[in-house]
Amino acid sequence: MRVLIPLANGVEELEAVTIIDVLRRGKIEVTSAAIGGSLTVKGSRGVALLADALWSSLNPDDFDALVLPGGGKGAEALAADERILEAVHTLNDNQKIVAAICAAPTVLAAAGILHSRRATCFPSFAPQLGDSYDAAPVIADGNIITSQGPGTAMLFALVLVQHLAGEKVARHVADGLLTQF
Repeated sequence: MRVLIPLANGVEELEAVTIIDVLRRGKIEVTSAAIGGSLTVKGSRGVALLADALWSSLNPDDFDALVLPGGGKGAEALAADERILEAVHTLNDNQKIVAAICAAPTVLAAAGILHSRRATCFPSFAPQLGDSYDAAPVIADGNIITSQGPGTAMLFALVLVQHLAGEKVARHVADGLLTQF
């Protein structure tokens, strides 16, 4: 399985790093892609993240899943990027996993793919999800998976592993995380 994670300035670092780390622990191939012209992306707390590639050098159709990390400014940048919205549509139309956490489910709403679907997000962004909003920490509705924010990032990432690599792998990753301390 191949997962594409776009990174924009203002991304919530904890979410991006947690998702990438947990998916890789599940032996899932992850490519983080900066949507700007530099591999370095500045997170919402000022932490510099180094992406694996530039979005412009990749074809989103080559991936099995698209996962959007949150952060208010980061999600705004993703929603304003037509390439991201096109990828959301394409992967969703092909029933591939489209996932988002924190403010990023608003990108899915902006793309118009949440109609008749349940989704969650950081509570202050709930109005942007309209009737789709549900206050659960993580929601998987078909191929769309959403989560609330930094506090649910680990659970969200484990749910992604479950959907992409199976229950056994997700349990193995979760058990490994618990026994490392």
